[in-house]
Amino acid sequence: MQDMFIEMERLLRNGLSPSELRIEDFSEQHAGHSGNPTRKKRGTHIRIFITSSEFQGKSLLEQHRSVYQIMDPFLKEWGVHALELKTSLP
Repeated sequence: MQDMFIEMERLLRNGLSPSELRIEDFSEQHAGHSGNPTRKKRGTHIRIFITSSEFQGKSLLEQHRSVYQIMDPFLKEWGVHALELKTSLP
């Protein structure tokens, strides 16, 4: 599981060159809910705080799309069910 978070950070840093990046796992709060029927306590619900100059001139929706594009493999292949995003400019 730790490998997943290392890979998330690597891809986000390479793709958006953030000045600040924090990735939090809040899956345990959702263990047993419909989005987490296997009761996994890690890796299903992720919160990302990211500050990047790459967001300059982009709407909030466009900023989020930029992050979702990078996170797509985690949603499709790694079992991430939910992303909570907080994007900002430096």
